[in-house]
Parts: sequence; C-alpha cells; structure tokens
Amino acid sequence: MFVWLDDVREKPNNFDFWAKTPEEAIQLLETGIVAFISLDHDLGLENNLFGEERSGYTVAKWIEQKAYEGKLPKLSWSIHSANPVGRNRMEHALKNADKFWNNA
Repeated sequence: MFVWLDDVREKPNNFDFWAKTPEEAIQLLETGIVAFISLDHDLGLENNLFGEERSGYTVAKWIEQKAYEGKLPKLSWSIHSANPVGRNRMEHALKNADKFWNNA
C-alpha cells in the first residue's frame, strides 16, 4: 500500500490512500501493510490537547519509534514538503528508522 500524507496536494495516481492528518496516516501504518509513504510537513492543523504539533513530523517520529521497537515492518519513504526545517526533521527521524530496520 502506498500512502500520501498531505492536506492540500491531491495524491498522485500511483498512491493507494490519501491521508490528510497524522492520525489517518498512523492508522494506516498500524496495519503493517504500508510499503511506501510520502510525507508533507505542514498540514494546517492545530496542536493536540497536549500541545503537541500535528504534522508530517508526528508521523516520522512515530515511524522512528516503531522501527526502534521492532513493531513496524520496513517501508520506503519520501518527503515532498516545501518546508526546509520540517523536511530536515522528518528526514533525520526516517533515516534513524532505516538504521533500526537495517540493524534488526
């Protein structure tokens, strides 16, 4: 399954699902059948009740944590965000996930 996370840009035809929130993306990732995900950083959402941001970085951190715990199958990823700071943060988390998967 290919997942596109973006609140504005429509998913390309080669993607199966268009998630518009981190929660939707994580719900799909929890199935364990996501093979590829492309992330946008800025999703135009307010923080959650705990003051935590809701962005593509939220998903990247979740992927990193689950890869570390060995609870998420290896997947491929890309980042299509125009936000350079957000892109760097997501890339760092996802490269860590790659390291965890490769060392498992």
